[in-house]
Amino acid sequence: MKLLLVEDDTELAQWLIKALKQRYEFMIDWADDGTAADQRLRQEEFDAVILDLGLPRMDGRAVLAAMRARGDTTPALILTARDTLTERIGTLHDGADDFLAKPFAIEELEARLVALVRRAHGRNTGTFSCGDLTYYSAEQRFTLRGDPLDLTPREHSLLRILIQHAGEPMSKQKIIDRMFSYDADIQLEAIEVIAHRLRKKLSHSVQIRTLRGLGYVLEAGAA
Repeated sequence: MKLLLVEDDTELAQWLIKALKQRYEFMIDWADDGTAADQRLRQEEFDAVILDLGLPRMDGRAVLAAMRARGDTTPALILTARDTLTERIGTLHDGADDFLAKPFAIEELEARLVALVRRAHGRNTGTFSCGDLTYYSAEQRFTLRGDPLDLTPREHSLLRILIQHAGEPMSKQKIIDRMFSYDADIQLEAIEVIAHRLRKKLSHSVQIRTLRGLGYVLEAGAA
């Protein structure tokens, strides 16, 4: 999952990034103020946002309000020390999807993030299928005709993105934004190479099609 962490406490942010990357292999971008977060959310797509309320320049509620006002439905999990019933109810009414009070266990944060993304994709089981290809998100593994599919980390990331958006064209830039960190120097041609390798590993019952001017789409092919 690609996450945006919006937190002005540098020590907490660095701990969260390290813990989530090491334990769960999430890809995390970080913004330390509300204005920077708002700009990132307008320009990029994320699977979920971890949002603190007490931010400089633009507070968390304003960031959340701006998201919802422009129709951005990215799941938002609120982190805050303001643990009162009134605060929780008000924030949820403002458009938050979940609320976690500080201090918290990293395991609970991870579980809540995964649940939010599953609900957003409308796949409560966490299983995605296209033709003979199946992805089990909880276990982070693919099977092809029931057999394990051996993939490199980058092949796994690209195929996961495509199967979670099966039937939906994904541009190379969108794929890069979801696969790599904000400051990574990755060329569009790298996605072509990974897609080429994946096509060799997939059966005819599932295909990665190239749509000129739109990008790639994963579709069930001929049986």
